[in-house]
Amino acid sequence: MNPIPTTERAVEMVNLAIAFGQGNQRRQVVNDVSLMLARGESYGLIGESGCGKSTILRALAGLNPDYHGHILFNNREQQPHRDKAFYRQVQMVFQDPYASLHPRKMVWASLREPLKLHDMDRHEARISEVLHAVGLSDAFRYRYPHQLSGGQRQRVAIARALILEPSVLLLDEPTSALDVSVQAEILNLLSRMRQQRNLTYLLVTHDLAVVTHLCERVGVMYQGKLLEEVSAARLRKGDAQETYTREFLAASEA
Repeated sequence: MNPIPTTERAVEMVNLAIAFGQGNQRRQVVNDVSLMLARGESYGLIGESGCGKSTILRALAGLNPDYHGHILFNNREQQPHRDKAFYRQVQMVFQDPYASLHPRKMVWASLREPLKLHDMDRHEARISEVLHAVGLSDAFRYRYPHQLSGGQRQRVAIARALILEPSVLLLDEPTSALDVSVQAEILNLLSRMRQQRNLTYLLVTHDLAVVTHLCERVGVMYQGKLLEEVSAARLRKGDAQETYTREFLAASEA
């Protein structure tokens, strides 16, 4: 694949390594992973459970500062403990929309919180705008998470990530906790938001249909390593170099 020019790089990892545990219990979860995402690109990480996908995402998001290697956003290396400016630009959408929303806060309170933390203006207008952007009316601002369906909760979670007007979204299995009938709606919403807002996506999933719907390039993870990168078009055809990738594709389609 063609290299990404430096001026167009949004996200870059260089020799990222992450281990958990101490002594004999220490386990290498991510092993020397390097990848780059261009601005406006949607890149997917796939692989079986425990291969290190979500661990990479958490390190990128600043949720796990205990890593080795280098993480860069817009060609600037990030420290393990990030500043507010980083979180204004990089937001994460989690797998379980019910767990990621405060159960005792109405939707408007969950959406206003990041605006207050980042000293942004026009709170009421921004809340209305972002709710409409994700397909929810103003009436939803006065509901609690338990009053929403799974798809509605994930729309609120996406709205919370978008309300700071970030440039990068980190997506951790954003549809896996949803009913099949709702998954396509959320995928179409994410595709539309990316186009409208020129967002860069890094998506973690085990679902081939999801990754080929949202992503142009896909990295295949195996035992903490980035085994190979393929285009989504090649992935749809089952065209891969590595034996593991071909077996993973075959098992996913079975």
